[in-house]
Amino acid sequence: MTHSPLLEPLAMGSLNLPNRVLMAPLTRNRAHGDGTPKDMAQTYYAQRASAGMIWTEAVQIDPMGKGYIDTPGIHADDHVKAWRKINDAVHAAGGRMCIQLWHVGRISHTSLLPEGRNPVSSTDKVADAQTFTANGFEDCSKPEALTVEGIRELIGQYDRAAQLAREAGFDAVEIHAANGYLLDQFLQDGVNDRDDDYGGSVENRMRLLQEVIGTVASHWERGRIGVRLSPLGQAHDMSDSDPETHFGAIYRMLSDEQLAFLHVVENFPGNESDGSLTQKLRSEFTSGLYIANGGYDKEQAEKVVRDGYADAITFGRPFISNPDLPERIRVGADWAEADQDTFYGGGEEGYIDYPALDTNAAKAA
Repeated sequence: MTHSPLLEPLAMGSLNLPNRVLMAPLTRNRAHGDGTPKDMAQTYYAQRASAGMIWTEAVQIDPMGKGYIDTPGIHADDHVKAWRKINDAVHAAGGRMCIQLWHVGRISHTSLLPEGRNPVSSTDKVADAQTFTANGFEDCSKPEALTVEGIRELIGQYDRAAQLAREAGFDAVEIHAANGYLLDQFLQDGVNDRDDDYGGSVENRMRLLQEVIGTVASHWERGRIGVRLSPLGQAHDMSDSDPETHFGAIYRMLSDEQLAFLHVVENFPGNESDGSLTQKLRSEFTSGLYIANGGYDKEQAEKVVRDGYADAITFGRPFISNPDLPERIRVGADWAEADQDTFYGGGEEGYIDYPALDTNAAKAA
């Protein structure tokens, strides 16, 4: 048994994490239709409490931010009560929880939104993408470009969600600005075609993200706030004319905001990168932790942490089928494979029935 750098403790702002094996946000489509998490989510998250930090699945900040069936929200009292029970269960098991605040923007469908409304975005251009509705996968609906008044309302939704997240007992909060969702739709010029204060220059395009950070920081200390980005722009019909220059400016802005962490999606399944862009951008973020995500296995994760490139790694699919992933790393056990057929939707199967490692058997082997 050799010591892994992934098992070293880590300070995240004012939080002390016992290891650097973090659980990535994982959409599982198992909430009630109104966005209230189901009781079995208490078991699911508590089973994974040995992670240095658990990121929740993406959580919509408003009914208009919903893009898939049966995803959870943080905009109603019932949501707060349910998340409070989940946090209590995780804390009782010794864990920590970071909520990921989400608005999908144009990656949605009228059937998912209040009164059949159209999605909202930085643009009125429909995404060449699909989302998951009650009828299965359907093309995204045409969005409406947010007015400046609509942007003010949106910031109010983030404000309310940040406040409710504190009431629900979370330990940290992440602003989801990645993967082609709403804030990313403002950041990247292949989608943002505005000619007002929220479009054009990169300074204008990142204005909304800065304002959202400001409103979240009115409820949370900055040592407990982070942002997720995906500079490769490979998801949901995204593109940017000069990602190195533009995301370099965004990274520097986030450094100036003195956040606890930057969480970067460096690869997408089936569309892998050589890593050159994310490596070039890495040095532009200097004020907080750099958390890497995207298909890392144990050896790759250990190397980038040992070399100082990343402070920690978020693991996604491995945490679905290995609820005790840090322990498996500690003892050198194999990682169980996940059943992709049960990733999205359904009940307890493929959700809370993956067993923890039999430590005694692993030691004997």
